[in-house]
Amino acid sequence: MSGTTTQSTPSAPVRSWWGWGWESAHPDDAECTAMGALLPGTLARPLPVPRIADLGIGTPAVQAPASLTRLISTDPADRAAHAMGKAYRDIARALRGRPGRIPDLVAFPTRESEVTDLLDWAGRHGVAVVPFGGGSSVVGGVEYRGDRHRAVLSLDLTRMDRVLEVDSAGRAARIQAGALGPGLENQLRPHGLTLRHFPQSFEFSTLGGWLATRAGGHYATGRTHIDDFVQSMRVVTPAGTSESWRLPASGAGPSPDRLFLGSEGTLGVITEAWVRLQARPVHKASASLTFTDFGHALEAVRALAQSDLAPANCRLLDSGEAALAGAAQNGSAVLVLGFESADAPVDSRLARAVDLARSHGGRYEPSGAGAPADQAVRAWRSAFLRMPYLRDGLARMGAVAETFETAATWDCIPALVEDVRSTVGEAALRISGHPATVNCRLTHVYPDGAAPYFTVLAAGRPGDEVAFWDELKAVAGEVLHRHRATITHHHAVGRDHRPGYDRQRPEPFALALSAAKGALDPHGILNPGVLVD
Repeated sequence: MSGTTTQSTPSAPVRSWWGWGWESAHPDDAECTAMGALLPGTLARPLPVPRIADLGIGTPAVQAPASLTRLISTDPADRAAHAMGKAYRDIARALRGRPGRIPDLVAFPTRESEVTDLLDWAGRHGVAVVPFGGGSSVVGGVEYRGDRHRAVLSLDLTRMDRVLEVDSAGRAARIQAGALGPGLENQLRPHGLTLRHFPQSFEFSTLGGWLATRAGGHYATGRTHIDDFVQSMRVVTPAGTSESWRLPASGAGPSPDRLFLGSEGTLGVITEAWVRLQARPVHKASASLTFTDFGHALEAVRALAQSDLAPANCRLLDSGEAALAGAAQNGSAVLVLGFESADAPVDSRLARAVDLARSHGGRYEPSGAGAPADQAVRAWRSAFLRMPYLRDGLARMGAVAETFETAATWDCIPALVEDVRSTVGEAALRISGHPATVNCRLTHVYPDGAAPYFTVLAAGRPGDEVAFWDELKAVAGEVLHRHRATITHHHAVGRDHRPGYDRQRPEPFALALSAAKGALDPHGILNPGVLVD
């Protein structure tokens, strides 16, 4: 018997509307239950994966004019997927069927003129406009809270995703703001160039989102913040379009780009930017060291940051974070080092860095001797990418599993880390009656300071997980303020960090920012509640 066999084409991965990343990458019920068993006080079985059909999404409060309908979706799936970001509190709200204000409309413009048309219409009709980026905000930056506007439009620029122009001689490119990380890099690869900006959200965030939030990349030293890569920007505001000159440097007054970098969609919509590029690295080397004393490990990292070695990766994990990542299970802190270069081997720089860390008590066992150095590096990399999915799995068990970060000068770091560990841990025990784990790692290091990044794991209060986390976040914010540490190093302000941001910024600057808001957004439609009222 003869015949033909039809091979099915693998379906494209589907983004999760309620959780991080891809639907298929989320832990199943059995894995969720196993994780929950490690945290006393969690639920006996995981909460069900939420369904859009159960949200009861109603009819939009407003209709777009015929001239814009081709750009607009009112589909419940699009509206639900644009209602929140990807913070723990967003995941917990979705699991409990309480996602908050669902946008009435979702717009997908394909060119800048359409962005202008959408803002003009929204301004005339009192419709709030929330720029969405890739939707990976973890600070309430892409949702609407309140009732001052008759309707809400979520503005999604991911169809404006092209690299428009490449200047190979000047190593720069003009790129549309809706380009997601992978698509951006794929378009630069044929030119042998890279933006070299890889936040943990790289796969699910956009260039415009990075610019609007002053995002930090994966690299621990040197140029890592998106600020460092900007040559010029185009921004559409209700008052007109701003385009700065493309220059290598300028001392001509306050920088116009600085006004919009970190503005989080409150002053305008970033539509494209010229960004500085680099040759793609071809030489790489990495290693890990263990420390029995976290204080000595901090001294080693400070020495590395103040050297001229400039490691691409210089992540210090405390013993709890190292165990969580699978990098060490013996109570040691782990320092993960990595170097890369486009034009020369980096083995000698790695060797010098290892020697410097060893002089501060680090223990290094070369991988050639069968020691776990490479295993620790691989374990950390795997955990780095997998952790947001595991967080969502723990949330299904009613656990609080979230992170927050900060930055402070070296003289403050030891006391700050200890204060956060003890104060947040004590608060969790007092609020919930269950002990919490508070781990710390350094994600970015500078000659004058570092960025500690904290992970909090605790059994939540069933049905009240969001309020529990909000209380812990408030406690953490007080600790950061006490040590004059920033409310955020690279997660932006959004709505969740507003109280800390209001206390951190000088009052004259707050007045200037409010004046800029009034001038550029006279109808108050752009991302209301973020940065300024």
